[in-house]
Amino acid sequence: MEGFTLIKLTGIDNKEFILNADVIERIDELPQSVITLTNTRKYIVTETAEEILEKVIEFRRKILCPDYLK
Repeated sequence: MEGFTLIKLTGIDNKEFILNADVIERIDELPQSVITLTNTRKYIVTETAEEILEKVIEFRRKILCPDYLK
């Protein structure tokens, strides 16, 4: 899936899934994190909003700046 920002998250059922972070519209903490996508679909995950942001940044850094971590 070249060109997509894919991150691994954990649903409230403790099952991991991969999400295309490019379609995240907003993240609310209620106290669980509720991710709303641009198509209005929602996912409730165990990660905090900060952890989700860190995953997106880490993934993009690996793709856009591969020498950053060396």
